[in-house]
Amino acid sequence: MPMTATVNFPGLRRITPTKLKLRTPVPSDIEIAQEAELKPITQIAEEVGLLPEELELHGSHMAKVRLNVLERLVDVPDGKYIDVTAITPTPLGEGKSTTMMGLSQALGAVLGKRVFTCIRQPSQGPTFGIKGGAAGGGYSQVVPMEDFNLHLTGDIHAITAANNLLAAAIDARIFHESKQPDDEKLFNALCPAGKDGSRRFSPSMLRRLKRLGIDKTNPN
Repeated sequence: MPMTATVNFPGLRRITPTKLKLRTPVPSDIEIAQEAELKPITQIAEEVGLLPEELELHGSHMAKVRLNVLERLVDVPDGKYIDVTAITPTPLGEGKSTTMMGLSQALGAVLGKRVFTCIRQPSQGPTFGIKGGAAGGGYSQVVPMEDFNLHLTGDIHAITAANNLLAAAIDARIFHESKQPDDEKLFNALCPAGKDGSRRFSPSMLRRLKRLGIDKTNPN
């Protein structure tokens, strides 16, 4: 959620954005994020009109919204959509994320509009690269910042595991079928000859052969 100053929303359900703790000089991004007072995600959901059964909680400050909320709100008029993209960052690192968070804060806290900020979950490339994160910066950033950059709801890790599994399967297939088309070369790679010229199955190979119902123990 964006961190914003406290303001009343006349004519709408009361929403109280988080009050900023402005300091001079401006501290680092992580100091600002760790000093922020976070509202429980259940309170935020109640303020914006979501029902408890429409949430899938991930701790006290994060949650997924179930898609069946679209059925309940099917007759609600669509809001206006603002797309922030393709911005070259300033030397201080103010780019798309910082601009988007600042814009959301201005619309919500200053102008009193009802604003929902949709931002992509960062991969760990920018987090562990030169940028050091992808949550915006300064007083215009996503909090909890560490969770957003590293884990969030765990989806990015599931995607990573699936990607690694597919890459390993493809790599193994290329090795076995393309790089080693000759059965003799493949056998030499799997069961190489020792210094005396003889071959021996390793203990793990023998266990695998036994599970497969193969009683051969001598590869020579």
